Amino acid sequence: MHFFKIFAIMPLFTAQRKWAEMQTRGEFERAKETLDALVRALQELPHAHTALVSVRHALGSSAHELDAEVSLSIADKDVVLLVELKKTVYPRDVRQILWQLNHARNEYATNRKQDVVALIAAESISVGARDLLRAENVGFFDRGGSLFVPAKGAYLYVERPVPKTLEKSIRSLFTGKRSQVLHALLVRHRHWVGVTELSKMAEVSPGTASETLTALEQMEWVSTRGQGPAKERCLADPSGLLDEWQTQVQTSRRSLTRRRYYVPGTDADTLAHRLASLCDATGVEYVLTQDAAAQHYAPFLSSISRVACRVAPGKAAGDVLANLEARVVTEGANLDIIETVSRSEFLFKEQKERLWLASPVQVYLDLLRNEGRSRDMADHLRKEVLGI
Repeated sequence: MHFFKIFAIMPLFTAQRKWAEMQTRGEFERAKETLDALVRALQELPHAHTALVSVRHALGSSAHELDAEVSLSIADKDVVLLVELKKTVYPRDVRQILWQLNHARNEYATNRKQDVVALIAAESISVGARDLLRAENVGFFDRGGSLFVPAKGAYLYVERPVPKTLEKSIRSLFTGKRSQVLHALLVRHRHWVGVTELSKMAEVSPGTASETLTALEQMEWVSTRGQGPAKERCLADPSGLLDEWQTQVQTSRRSLTRRRYYVPGTDADTLAHRLASLCDATGVEYVLTQDAAAQHYAPFLSSISRVACRVAPGKAAGDVLANLEARVVTEGANLDIIETVSRSEFLFKEQKERLWLASPVQVYLDLLRNEGRSRDMADHLRKEVLGI
């Protein structure tokens, strides 16, 4: 990396006709604020000075009109930044505009005989979009402070966390009803599904399924085929989606709400079957999860000492625990009860050896929140059962 100084910054507020066509004044103001933030970020670098503000006309024969031009002097080299302004940028957005950016950059460099860097400036840019832009040698800036300028002979890269607005938007995919859509897609990650079929599988409204799929398309986690009512989707990157869900689980401050019990005179396998029998007899919905379920899907340990179980709360669940003679303990527990109000965690449950198990996807996510060898069990389950 070369050390450099920026001696002049000339922001050129451009494409006025394009900006005038923006639907709202608020949209125009946000775009201008993003450009101002880019200029300030460059000005705040050592020895940076504002030089000129001007208006740029259409770029040669290019049909695509960029929003701004910033001229820099870097390490005694003149570099021009051709800036495209966006609100939020996902990988799909990058692919849609990449050709225009490269075309504008090449045309400008040919006509002006100057070093040129195409750059996207936005309120927020997803991690996947950043990676794609770097791979394509296209610069970027977002309001969180991330800045990438791949100039020849000089290189500027400032990485900041994804802005909270985008982080919150992504996080919302992995909670509530939307997470049920993701769960369904991962369970059938090799299959094409339509909105109606997916909504039934995930037990959500068609509107929720459609909105979630649109968000996943932006992240390039799903592929599409067909049009209109016949349109179908399939996970294009199940590994990437599950990796992001893993990240969301591991960075979340929310832990599983559980109560720990000791049930006398029984090993884990016997306890699991006694618990299952009592739940079935009293109509209590349950699923085994974490170590107990993982051992049935893909044996990993020689033995386990604790059974984790998700149950629907209520008086009947309390009666089951009373019949087991379970008592609350702070250590030495052999039974963890995770009271589960939502339907999400019970979706796609499977029965093995007369035991209801949470789906492999749910077991994987629950293992990530556990201690001990559970992380190793999660990796084993993902490889042997999920195949993602």
